[in-house]
Amino acid sequence: MAQSILDLLKERKILLDGGFGTELIKDGFPQGTCPESWNEEKPNIVQKIHKSYYDAGSDAVLTNSFGGTTIKLQSHNLEKRCYDLNRTAAAIANEVKPEGKFLGGSMGPTGKFLKPHGEFSEAQFEDAYAEQARGLTDGQVDFLLIETQYDLNEALCALRGARKASDLPIFVTMTFNHHPKGFFTLMGNTVGQFLETMEKEGVSVVGSNCTLNSEEMVELVRIMREKTSLPIIAQANAGKPSLSEEGEVAYSQGMEDYLRFIPQIITNGADIIGGCCGTDPDYIALMSEIVKRSS
Repeated sequence: MAQSILDLLKERKILLDGGFGTELIKDGFPQGTCPESWNEEKPNIVQKIHKSYYDAGSDAVLTNSFGGTTIKLQSHNLEKRCYDLNRTAAAIANEVKPEGKFLGGSMGPTGKFLKPHGEFSEAQFEDAYAEQARGLTDGQVDFLLIETQYDLNEALCALRGARKASDLPIFVTMTFNHHPKGFFTLMGNTVGQFLETMEKEGVSVVGSNCTLNSEEMVELVRIMREKTSLPIIAQANAGKPSLSEEGEVAYSQGMEDYLRFIPQIITNGADIIGGCCGTDPDYIALMSEIVKRSS
């Protein structure tokens, strides 16, 4: 049995989980409140979602801590609860983690900008991520995933902050938009800049999640594989979200169309595959079969 997720990665392809926020909403989560607060207020619901992904075939799931930095939690007046909310996120997920499976600590963007575009310094970002990483590590996650980053400089702050607080393997994913001239982050970072920087920093695993649908992710993974030998994560959205008249979020790419491109994403070089917004345990169960056939 693999001792760490990096050991398992040497043996075969790995399957992550899918969307979390949409699953919370299905269970009555009111939009505009703090998802991380449910780690303490409604742990049974959070655990149920984690278990549904493990049961669907995920080798690793991610904690309910995407917005768990002190800076992001400030908007809910919960910044002083950062350590506790992240530690609890990990602890409650571990309670339903099957033997031989793994748990990743989700570390999403702050939602703010560094100077001169915003008001925050790099030191403030590093401190915010360090506190989150400390909570997740003490809650006993198996690795940290700095995810959905749109600014390479913020990703580096997150990496430095996490390394101050943790010795765990760290994975980093950025979110890219598809333009006529290629793939770029919101802040204009290129795929090459991202990969070259992460290689220099000694990051274990790199990749992309969110924004792109599975068809667009095919091309991005191909480009990434040409530019790096590091293991690659790919977690595509189920297309673009839209709001119905009833206030329900729907995604533009149906399950059948989404799954159609997963084999090519793997063929093009993805080592860790999962879903992002709009995907659910049903997607993951079918992706599990695809991953098994590819390994």
